[in-house]
Amino acid sequence: MADPLSYRDAGVDIDAGDALVEAIKPLARRTMRPEVLAGIGGFGALCRIPKKYRQPVLVSGTDGVGTKLKLAFAYGRHDTVGIDLVAMSVNDVLVQGAEPLFFLDYFACGRLDGRVAGDVVKGIARGCELAGCALIGGETAEMPGMYPEGEYDLAGFCVGVVERKRIINGRSIRPGDVLLGLASSGAHSNGYSLIRRILARETPEAAQVDALMRPTRIYVKPVLRLLRSVDVKGLAHITGGGLVGNVPRVLPKGTRAVIDGRAWPRPALFDWLQRVGGVADAEMHRVFNCGIGMVLVVAASDARRAAGRLRALGETVYEIGFVEKARGAPEALIS
Repeated sequence: MADPLSYRDAGVDIDAGDALVEAIKPLARRTMRPEVLAGIGGFGALCRIPKKYRQPVLVSGTDGVGTKLKLAFAYGRHDTVGIDLVAMSVNDVLVQGAEPLFFLDYFACGRLDGRVAGDVVKGIARGCELAGCALIGGETAEMPGMYPEGEYDLAGFCVGVVERKRIINGRSIRPGDVLLGLASSGAHSNGYSLIRRILARETPEAAQVDALMRPTRIYVKPVLRLLRSVDVKGLAHITGGGLVGNVPRVLPKGTRAVIDGRAWPRPALFDWLQRVGGVADAEMHRVFNCGIGMVLVVAASDARRAAGRLRALGETVYEIGFVEKARGAPEALIS
């Protein structure tokens, strides 16, 4: 008779998973909000809607980190991709004018490495702190044979809330409105399939690796504070598709964005990527954020005040263009 088998023999270490959950709990506690009724450890997490909302509307978003994870594996840098994970969802929720309430993560691997997973979750918790949302739950899945040794995948899910009459939908945008661009921290979490092809041509120096692994900037707190005093007509999170693909998503029919590509200094990382990859200008703008991670649309009369307020809150702000009348579907032109 064959020896009896256990789940550990099959490649799943339940004890290691339980230990990770216990290690996560103090990290999650630092992100708690008063609305959270039950967090890490249950079958589901409970969260009330903040009492300050009269007609609350829930806004949800989900995303991953994409092939940037391949660089995390290659360079052994796992402490910032969790921030990327949170940023991609909370910034998306923010563009509706919503305050992120809570976040859940999904961490999947072939064999659980507690040190690596711990570093990833520390980043997730840090991202939640930066966004002001609670890390209230998640899932760690150890699946032997599903992933190469040393690799994992990440997904995240965020729920936010906005007062119904304060939803930002771009409908009030008019010709003459101004585009304000908030600086990105680098490539954020987009375009890394192309980046990895470029890296096959030339080995990056340490400074370039640092720039490539720099986490996505989280714009939640400064933008939410701005919304209290300035009428922001539209917000665009500059992710895959770049400025030309994302700004038109918030414009009403009959308008287009005219963007001056010289209005902000393009970070050196993008110059290096373009040179080594031989990437055309149009492709750069279609794939990468090229230094602008969030775009706000405001009335011309509000532009200076909004920019000054954001700078006072720690953001780097540029007036990058304007909205004009046009025919057909909304578009963005970069000169």
